Amino acid sequence: MRYVLKIAYDGTEYAGWQRQKNALSVQECLENALEQALDIDVRVVASGRTDAGVHAAGQVCHFDSDSLTVPPEKLPDCLNRFLPPDIRLLEGWEGRDGFDSNRSAKRKTYCYSLYESRREMPLLERYAVRVDELPKIEDLRRVAKLFEGEHDFKAFCASGSSVKTTVRTVYEVKVEEMETFALRVVKIYVTGNGFLYNMVRTMAGELLDLASSKKAEESLQKAFQTGDRNLLGKTMPAKGLLLQSVEYNQ
Repeated sequence: MRYVLKIAYDGTEYAGWQRQKNALSVQECLENALEQALDIDVRVVASGRTDAGVHAAGQVCHFDSDSLTVPPEKLPDCLNRFLPPDIRLLEGWEGRDGFDSNRSAKRKTYCYSLYESRREMPLLERYAVRVDELPKIEDLRRVAKLFEGEHDFKAFCASGSSVKTTVRTVYEVKVEEMETFALRVVKIYVTGNGFLYNMVRTMAGELLDLASSKKAEESLQKAFQTGDRNLLGKTMPAKGLLLQSVEYNQ
């Protein structure tokens, strides 16, 4: 039977989703909890890796077992007692025939959070990146549209990444503004059919540069055409990134 789980985690203390030889990962914690609680040694497969320091509100993963008697919907309550407090299972269900949390994923949404302040706000620092001054919301929303559609995102991919193609479709880039703790907070939601290593974090940095007129919009088009990473700005810190949700057809 294929068991599917929806999991949320604060990634601050972890080396990302995937198991590492010399650092603690979310995958390792979950697999250890399965062994402790249910006495099964299984490999858990996620919809995709999240990097060190990246958070998740709706990561989806699965594992197979023919020996469990616990119903899938009861697994969160069963396993959460064996997980650290910054990792929690939210839902559990049975995967239909052919379901694969990674290969069956159709759309993913990431959120990148920033806040405007001269000094660090401790209550935001764990999940958002501080900037001295954010561009106007109308400029951020205008520039966000430039990233939508099918493009070659090679320039947005970290060096050393091995993928068959760097072409991805971004369905929507939505920018929302709010006030939290009397500070201006901006959230950038990016929905696409797949993402390259560091892609969203690089997009966030480029969006800021373009919206604040530090760069001309033509430089983005040239980056798409040439794949030249040097045309883009810095990769933003991991702590501002959150895997919001993963969508499937079934």
